[in-house]
Amino acid sequence: MSTKNGVPQAIERTVVIALATVLAGCATGPRFTAPARPTVTSYTRPAASGMYPEGTPRLQQGPDDSAEQVVVLGAAPRQDWWTLLQSPELDKVIALALRNNLALDVARANVARAEEGLAAAKGARSVQIDLASDIGRKQYGADFLGPEAATFPPFSDYSVGPSISYDLDVFGELRHHVEQAGAEATYEHEELRAARLRVIGDTVTQALQIASLREQIDVIDHIVAADEKTLELVRAARRSGVVSDIDVLTVTSQRDRDRALLPPLYQDLDAAGDALAILVGQPPATWDAPAFALDRLTVPHELNLVVPSALVRARPDIRAADAELRRATAAVGVATADLYPHISLTAGWAEQGLLTGGTASAWSLLGGLSAPVFHGGTLRAERRAAQDAYTATFAHYQLVVLNAFRQVADTLHSLEHDAQALQTEEQALASAEATVRLTQDGYRVGNAGILQVVTAEREQQLAQIGLVRARTRRVADTVALFLASGSGA
Repeated sequence: MSTKNGVPQAIERTVVIALATVLAGCATGPRFTAPARPTVTSYTRPAASGMYPEGTPRLQQGPDDSAEQVVVLGAAPRQDWWTLLQSPELDKVIALALRNNLALDVARANVARAEEGLAAAKGARSVQIDLASDIGRKQYGADFLGPEAATFPPFSDYSVGPSISYDLDVFGELRHHVEQAGAEATYEHEELRAARLRVIGDTVTQALQIASLREQIDVIDHIVAADEKTLELVRAARRSGVVSDIDVLTVTSQRDRDRALLPPLYQDLDAAGDALAILVGQPPATWDAPAFALDRLTVPHELNLVVPSALVRARPDIRAADAELRRATAAVGVATADLYPHISLTAGWAEQGLLTGGTASAWSLLGGLSAPVFHGGTLRAERRAAQDAYTATFAHYQLVVLNAFRQVADTLHSLEHDAQALQTEEQALASAEATVRLTQDGYRVGNAGILQVVTAEREQQLAQIGLVRARTRRVADTVALFLASGSGA
């Protein structure tokens, strides 16, 4: 057995390994503890939401199109929830958006970057091997090797060989860096899921906007056509001397006002089509949106919704906030480790020699320790700052959870009233249509004035537009509940 200064090298290595093992137990910094899941069992108060204790709302009986939807609490929605709208055109556009949307490309690249950052952080904890070389011209002085060294002639030498280093990470700084990088990778993964959900939601929203605007334009077109018929009727009456020019001008003005409603609707329709083109990764000039129709978008009468304690694991924004909390915890660990010594081991081997002569091998084995002594309070201030950042991040996490619950609650309230709104708008339209028929008949026989006819037609127009918007809101609120539950991410 080889020895050095009488101490067997095997024993020396054993002592070093044992010392490193003991010191490794001194790792500092907090360990991450996941926040407790919420204990609430419902998103709204039973009195306000109409929910039974088991969490299923009552079903309001009425026409099939205006029946209140049933929310089944405790069941997860299907991931491809948009297929429940039963629109093949929408399914194709969503598939195209998920394949070509540029925002998703950005999110995927960020995921890849974070994954490489995690790999780099893990690599820093392993043995580091480098190759070093140098060449130079030297002249020794008397103070280096004694008086005789001054007589040594200048010489040129070189050195080349590998060096090995290893950070013992006694107090866990590298471990916390790995935790930070892992949290960053998790965060970017959740951001990708959130981006996917936004793309799906925006695509459905723009498709619904197109369908609603097309329906409103169709309503206005029918109203303008009715205005033209009324105008013809009034002009015929004017030629017979039954009415005055004022009546003709009144009906003409009404028709022109109705026509003026069309340009803004067409503008919004073009904008929605352009937005949908960008979502599918195409220039608006080269891609046309499908002709979505509101009556071809159906809503399911049964909606699944996870319980609040499961929502925190389903929504990507809450999971991303959780990852930020992990990252903040690791940052406290890094700042804590900086208060303690850094210990590293370095070994090297090199071939050395003169450029004009032979070569010889040389080796070195070093242990390094650096410990902070006085930094003007900087290190402890940085640790306190990291702790404060953790406190802020935890509060942000709680706020994200509360906002998620509020979003679900607001959507549930909206869904509860959508059926009533539809039923009310249908009744209003039926009443307005009956009023128009009666006033037009009365006008023909002289029992009603032209202002009564115009007023009745205006009420019919408002009722038709109101019904279209009520149907649009119901689909939009159904989509909002799916999005609020985190499904499809």
